[in-house]
Amino acid sequence: MNDRRAEPRLLCSDLIKVRLEGAHPADVMGNLEDISPSGACVQLEQPVSPGAGIRLTLGRHKFRGRVKYCVYDDIGYYVGVEFEPGKKWSRALYTPKHLLDPRDLLEPGNSKE
Repeated sequence: MNDRRAEPRLLCSDLIKVRLEGAHPADVMGNLEDISPSGACVQLEQPVSPGAGIRLTLGRHKFRGRVKYCVYDDIGYYVGVEFEPGKKWSRALYTPKHLLDPRDLLEPGNSKE
């Protein structure tokens, strides 16, 4: 199955602070699951409606965005976040504690296109 994302997602794991915005703002902890320059996936203990505003604190940087999806799994809710236009994540800004580029697992000779 081909990944149709414009940017590669890096797998990661790191506890982060999440601000759920809206009528009833709340600060919660989440587990950062994957990240790319324009978005991320965070595992939370509660659902978040698609379209809701959300802010992720990644190190010293805050990334605001919108929830694109929220999917329940046995261990929690996976929340996809698209960052605001103009705000891009990079390793220079913040590096999660555990970070893996799946392209590094390709057999020798395969390119990282």
